[in-house]
Formats: sequence, C-alpha cells, structure tokens
Amino acid sequence: MNALGEYLRARRALVDPADVGLPPGGVRRTPGLRREEVATLAGISADYYLRLEQGRDRNPSAQVLEAIARVLRLDSAATHYLLGLTGAVARPRPSRPSRRDAVPAGIRQLIDVVGLPAFVENRRYDVLAANRLATALSPAIRAGENRLRSTFLDDAERDLYPDWDTAIVGMVAAFRSSVAADPDDPALARLVGELSLGSEEFRRLWARHDVKLPAGGEARMRHPLVGPLTLRREKLTVGDSGGQLLVMYHAEPGSESARSLALLGSLAASAEL
Repeated sequence: MNALGEYLRARRALVDPADVGLPPGGVRRTPGLRREEVATLAGISADYYLRLEQGRDRNPSAQVLEAIARVLRLDSAATHYLLGLTGAVARPRPSRPSRRDAVPAGIRQLIDVVGLPAFVENRRYDVLAANRLATALSPAIRAGENRLRSTFLDDAERDLYPDWDTAIVGMVAAFRSSVAADPDDPALARLVGELSLGSEEFRRLWARHDVKLPAGGEARMRHPLVGPLTLRREKLTVGDSGGQLLVMYHAEPGSESARSLALLGSLAASAEL
C-alpha cells in the first residue's frame, strides 16, 4: 500500500490554485493542484515529486515533506501525520493491552460514580465500557458497539445530532489520526471496508485524508426524551492503555441543558428500578 502517495494525491486535489498564488484560468481535468505545481512551489523537481506519489521514493527528508506540507496548506496535525507516514518522525508503537482492550479497574469505577455520561473507547472507537447515563444519552454508547459504525450506519444515531453533516467531518478526521499509529491493524481494515461499502458519506470523507487530533468540544444533540442538549465533550487519555480515551459529557451549570441532563439521569435510574 502506498499510503504516502494516496495522502499526497488526496490533499493536492483539495487545494485551490488561487490559494497558493497561482493565476486563475486554464483548463484543469481534475480539481486542485497539478503535480508540477506542487513541486515548483515546494522547491523540488517534478520528477522527484512524481516518485513520491508513485511510491518509488519512500524516504524523503523532513525538510522536503515540510515544504510540501506548506504548499498543501496542511496544519500542524496533518503535517505531523504526513511526516509519520515516512518515518521522518517516529510514530508511537501502540502497546497492545492484553485480554481484548481491558479497561483499568479504576477507570471502570470512575465512570460508575462520576454522575455524568461517561465511556471508554479504543483507537478504533470501539466502546469498551459505558455507564447507564451515557447509554441513555445514546443507545449506541454501550460496550461492544463501534461509534463510527453507529454514526454512519444507524439512522437513529443520525437523527440524534442536528448538525450531523458537520460533526462527521471532524469525527472521521480525528479517527484517521487515532488509528495512524497502527495502520496494519486487521480490525481497522475490516471496519473501514464495511463503512466504505455501507456509507457514501464515509467513503467520501475517508478519501479526503483529513487529519485532526482527537479533542473535546461542543456536542449538540436532539434527544427524543428530554429535547435539545448543548453539552461539552471531554476526551482524556487513559495512561498505559494502548490508546484508550475516557470520554465524558457535561453541561454548563444552571443551564437548560444541565436541567435536561439531570432529568435524563432520573429517567435512566427509574428505568433500572
């Protein structure tokens, strides 16, 4: 697999020539920059850039890649990802937790007592553990589910997010960054294949090769029981776990969303009595 070439071609196609100072006009058979334009702007030969895209040179220097990254208008996360594709920066070797992504006992206890929707996921967005309030927030947040699969293949999950079209862009970009440390994972290949066959939206976004560091942010939801929610989503790394993240949702104190989240917690508790 020529991961470097795929990434360069995908990102090259997304750059508007006008954004890098090229004059408008001329007929372009494909969108984005031509190879020779990237090479000229990066200060390398067109033949050398062609070899990079074709996978015939897999050891470019960090300086060359950084020059190409500037031409392709990559941010710091995407540039780091590009460097990692060639070993110009060391990609962290994923430690493989034993016994199928075992969640540390202390983290399991924390999500049970924290009083907020909380769950643990691995690099592939498989949910490894979740508390009942997280599952009440979204039925797809339960152990054994994959959040990416649910997001793209479950209509009920789509209906939960009023800004679904926007949210999936960041989700796929963060997913690509999350799994970059272990690109040969067979479970990852199966998941990407399943989603590519089942969802045109996923296939389109995956082909863009967008990269974004996993981070928290605002989550807007349209819950069928308690109505609109505006929450903060926090993502915390679980130490020495092979890439697990602890994800928690919370609302601004005193807000309507805080009251709605408390109501959801009461409903979830009543359902278990």
